[in-house]
Amino acid sequence: MNILVFNWQDRSNPFAGGAETHLHEIFSRIVSAGHHVTLFCSMFKGAQHEEVLDGIHVIREGSRNTFNFCVPRRYRRDFCYRNFDVVVDDINKIPFYTPLYVREPILALVHHFFGTSIFAEAGCVAGGYVYAAEALLPYVYRRIRFVAVSQSTKDELVCKGIPSEHIDVVPNCINPAQFPFAIQQNPAATLTPIITYFGRLKRYKSVHHLLQAFALIADEFPHSKLRIVGKGDAEAELRRLANRLGLTTDRYAGRIEFMGLIPEEQKVTVLSEAYCVVHPSMKEGWGIVNIEANACGVPVIAADVPGLRDAVRHEYSGLLYEYGNIHALADTIRRILKDRQLYSQLQRGALAFARQFTWDISAHRILQILEECCAYNFSQ
Repeated sequence: MNILVFNWQDRSNPFAGGAETHLHEIFSRIVSAGHHVTLFCSMFKGAQHEEVLDGIHVIREGSRNTFNFCVPRRYRRDFCYRNFDVVVDDINKIPFYTPLYVREPILALVHHFFGTSIFAEAGCVAGGYVYAAEALLPYVYRRIRFVAVSQSTKDELVCKGIPSEHIDVVPNCINPAQFPFAIQQNPAATLTPIITYFGRLKRYKSVHHLLQAFALIADEFPHSKLRIVGKGDAEAELRRLANRLGLTTDRYAGRIEFMGLIPEEQKVTVLSEAYCVVHPSMKEGWGIVNIEANACGVPVIAADVPGLRDAVRHEYSGLLYEYGNIHALADTIRRILKDRQLYSQLQRGALAFARQFTWDISAHRILQILEECCAYNFSQ
């Protein structure tokens, strides 16, 4: 097959996240299976307009803020003449509304919808733009085949009016060869437990909840540390909050660390050093880092919200708590720090849970769905 993919960013973009990892892992495997994949995405500083990444032909145009306007123009000017068999519309942020102009069969790939959570991230004006753009989706895409990365996302699509039979759930995964799948026998992890957040620093990720919860337990567990791994436009606010909470004073010297971005090859080391990983976001499509932490034998504490409740099995691979309840988050961290029997149980469950998720399986299923799309065009 000759496959065209639309997504806002590619994996090498500085703003890339789980959606870009998902796209690259899936479609590089589809290329390896003998198919041709072209990815059209936005430009970023220092990037080439065209290059090949792991077999994927990447074409970049426009900016991160205006790329959605580039897609229909480039399609009409160029892509509609290239004999693509199927078009993948990766709905991540503002939809491209491909059913309005694309002639080939379309597969819509959805991670999650912002809904009202966008207002916490982008404010009233920009948030209203994204919210309105998402609201139009069921009218434009009502006859399109969908892949959702979690049952929570499928449930959202059904609530929006997309027929359940048009939606397949294919989860985000990991590459098992990159992870130890073993409990790290590191006595220091028990003596100096490192509570870790790993991800982009965005407002809707609610990392400030973790800072507030850590402030509540810091004196009770004087050897514990908090590590924030990642970059984003909320970093300055988080650093100011840490100062206001007193976490940067001499009393807590060295107990909070903002690591920034780390090289991909350091990810396993940093995750393995964690006593637990905390994911306090108000909403996710899935949360790949949860499974990555589990594959290092590390339990996850996550907010009980769409996406995260799919990627964390409560009392098995980690613990869920009520989103936004700072005291509940502090109590959950306290519980996992004090109950060694529970912690050991969660470590074993984390490894077993993570073993279910491999990119090879998900790529094979999406390839099957793409072939079905070519055989029957839902949009016609």
